[in-house]
Amino acid sequence: MDLRQLRTFKSVAELGSLSKASDRLRVAQPALSRHIKLLEHELRIELFTRNGRGMVLTPAGQLLLDRTAGLVRQIEQVRDDIQSVVGAPSGRVVLGLVPTVSCVLSARFARRVIERLPQVKLCIVESYGGHLVEWLHRGEMDMALIYGPSVDLHLSVETLGRDTIVAVGPRGSGLSERKDVSLEWISEQTLVLPSHSHGLRNLIEKALSRKNFPVKVLIEADSFRVLTSFVEDGLGFTLLPHSSVQADAAAGRLEIAAIAKPGLTRELILAAPADRPSSIATAAISGLIKEEIAHLSAEGLWDIRMTEESA
Repeated sequence: MDLRQLRTFKSVAELGSLSKASDRLRVAQPALSRHIKLLEHELRIELFTRNGRGMVLTPAGQLLLDRTAGLVRQIEQVRDDIQSVVGAPSGRVVLGLVPTVSCVLSARFARRVIERLPQVKLCIVESYGGHLVEWLHRGEMDMALIYGPSVDLHLSVETLGRDTIVAVGPRGSGLSERKDVSLEWISEQTLVLPSHSHGLRNLIEKALSRKNFPVKVLIEADSFRVLTSFVEDGLGFTLLPHSSVQADAAAGRLEIAAIAKPGLTRELILAAPADRPSSIATAAISGLIKEEIAHLSAEGLWDIRMTEESA
């Protein structure tokens, strides 16, 4: 196996098509097809099932992708780092964001990267924390902004601050007229919440159980946008990071209220694989993330309690 074959294999596996891989790698399709055939011949097994809709990994192909995707990225980053030593940071950086962070950060941050790091190719992947952690462990992602707790993740983590959680209700619910709401009040409402696999659900249930308050969940949704649409349609109340619903509240689609002291917060962490050093481009993106979050906080667009190191 050589690097060209593995790069071709990885691209075809991710895109499911030789033509799409050809566009990404800027290599003619016949050459890519030859790389795949040579790899299959060397391993003496088919890596793809070919059909009219494209190319689908066989079980052996999936195993090869799982074992080599991170390795290929590391080799590519070595090349990018060598080029960055004599010039501006360059290379591809894959950044994972949980949905409630992505809706606040993505557009502004992408613009800042284009302006400040023009040689860096940023790829933003939005998904839930569990998926992002798995991709970090597999080496398929360079870093991710996720919610803690940061213990037991087996990753290199940096706590950026504490994100403030607020109560969210439909227009006309009267939430916006309240200074704050108590946990007891929350326990009396019909709630729409993420499922038990979601860290926010666990945070809410633990806070209520400490006061021996019940949790009345009408319906669950693991999609941030679906959750807010349920609230907007009047199905119930929910609890979310203030920053993620601030724009909807300002537009009058939702109403929000603070949670009475001591309130609820979530640990926001920047996580990266622990078993390999960050590339020069990844380190530059990391610094820019912390800078942008500080700007959002100063502008009142992100109600986050920054740590001393991040502020």
